[in-house]
Amino acid sequence: MTKHKAIEVHNLTKRFGAFKAVDDISFEVYAGEIFGFIGANGAGKTTAMRILCGLLKPSEGKAEVAGFNIDNQSHLIKENIGYMSQRFSLYEDLTVEENLRLYGGIYGIPKKELNPRIDEQLQVLNFMDSKKTLVETLPLGWKQKLAFIAATIHRPKIVFLDEPTGGVDPITRRQFWELIYQAADSGITVFVTTHYMDEAEYCDRVSIMADGKIKALNTPKQLKIDFQASSMDGVFDAIAKTSKRSEI
Repeated sequence: MTKHKAIEVHNLTKRFGAFKAVDDISFEVYAGEIFGFIGANGAGKTTAMRILCGLLKPSEGKAEVAGFNIDNQSHLIKENIGYMSQRFSLYEDLTVEENLRLYGGIYGIPKKELNPRIDEQLQVLNFMDSKKTLVETLPLGWKQKLAFIAATIHRPKIVFLDEPTGGVDPITRRQFWELIYQAADSGITVFVTTHYMDEAEYCDRVSIMADGKIKALNTPKQLKIDFQASSMDGVFDAIAKTSKRSEI
């Protein structure tokens, strides 16, 4: 059975002057897959993600996201993806419900569909009792889970998560990953960056970048075999030792 490709990247390069932030990378992500995009600071992963989200133009190469070309269809890409940054992206002076209503409106969800969808998502999080609560009063873990719901409330084909669990405790991280599993089970493709190598174990496949290039790409199980490592930490360390760039 042929797998449907949610993302296709061919020889993608991004230069800033003489510096190649992304250096001739190629890979594919399949529909419904949880795809880990790993790399140390300065490896090029954030730049690559911004290109795929239609926020940056590549210097060379081609890519399609959700079936749309990054060169001239970035507006259509933005309509079909969700994005959650590593910095908290909700409005703290609005309530939980007001934030979701705002994002639902931005994504063009019809009003008659928006209210039941908000309630449905809040029930998943057990947030119904906090519907009228100001976001600024919520614990960080709750804020991160709410931001994920806001990024997927329009049921995008792909959601990009840029270090979504940074700074939260291990229990909350695990709960957040349950939301990721649910999204993938519903057919949403999840493209996630993380600095936590235990989270890389949760991905269907993992790409590891260094020096702007993809140095390894496979399932966590196969990567550990290939690098003779007992964990993804061992795989990452083996690749990081070969890196020529210092972290920035």
